[in-house]
Amino acid sequence: MVGRLLIAGGAGFMGCNFVRYLLRTYDDVGVVVYDKLTYAGRLENLHDVQGDKRFRFVRGDICDEGVFGKVVKDNEPDVVVNFAAETHVDRSINEPAPFLRTNVFGAFVVFEVCRKFDVPLVVHISTDEVYGDLGDGGSADEGYPFRPSSPYSVSKASGDLLAQAYYRTYGVPVIVVRPSNNFGPYQHPEKFIPKIIIRAMYDMPVPVYGDGGQVRDWLFVEDFCEALNLIVNKGVSGEVYNVPGFNERRNVEVVTAILGLMGKSRSLVRFVEDRPSHDRRYSMVGDKVCSLGWRPRTGWLDGLRKTVEWYLGNKWWWRPLVGDDYFVKDVPWR
Repeated sequence: MVGRLLIAGGAGFMGCNFVRYLLRTYDDVGVVVYDKLTYAGRLENLHDVQGDKRFRFVRGDICDEGVFGKVVKDNEPDVVVNFAAETHVDRSINEPAPFLRTNVFGAFVVFEVCRKFDVPLVVHISTDEVYGDLGDGGSADEGYPFRPSSPYSVSKASGDLLAQAYYRTYGVPVIVVRPSNNFGPYQHPEKFIPKIIIRAMYDMPVPVYGDGGQVRDWLFVEDFCEALNLIVNKGVSGEVYNVPGFNERRNVEVVTAILGLMGKSRSLVRFVEDRPSHDRRYSMVGDKVCSLGWRPRTGWLDGLRKTVEWYLGNKWWWRPLVGDDYFVKDVPWR
């Protein structure tokens, strides 16, 4: 295992889980988290590792080239992993500017700083949403054309293209990773699965966009961390790796599965007006990452059960993130 990692966006959902995975898996690893601490990036996400001597936190914005450059220079990381991003589709529709700033300009700063300081490996975390709506059949491999629909997915596709440009033009050793929908502990309550759990916990209506037939491929975050670790260690620079969950479910199926695990009535479901440009289905081929020796370990219901239990047992973590209106308004989600 490469010894020193700088994790940009490491106080967010996927980033904090990867930090925890690294510290749990390797004795000789050193992890520096660089995070702006926006509404979704919180030190509480790293509460259980802050006393670890192998861990250090630096607050900063990836769009600030001076600060980010100094952190890279001072720490001389073997690997920079860029999780830093605005990620919520609904927010991107209502206010696109922060998504373009962080996901495009911020990605540029990461690649440019890593170029200047000759970082041995840069891993850029993207999304399956860059491939857009696949309709009723077929799955996207890594060469599938981009067809993003929302300001969020457009901004992520732009970051991917920058990664490709920096690899081909400057020789920066970049790997792009495109995971499917992750779920698990420490995910912000605005997201689909946590919102269902929390609202059902209090017997509140659970809003579902449109007819609930939109299909997403779900991947437990621990399984993603294992895949990412393999890619960091065995992946090839200049390549893209899809990380699917091989677990496609309609949104309404996800809701009813969670309600069933919680012993709640399906009468809580409320179908609401669909959001603009809502993609119907995402699906990816995962042959490349599987060739590295990876397959998801966590079954669908096992992962859901672990996630439900975590939110039930950690109200201290999510309650400060939701206002009182959260419990009375049928605010939809991604």
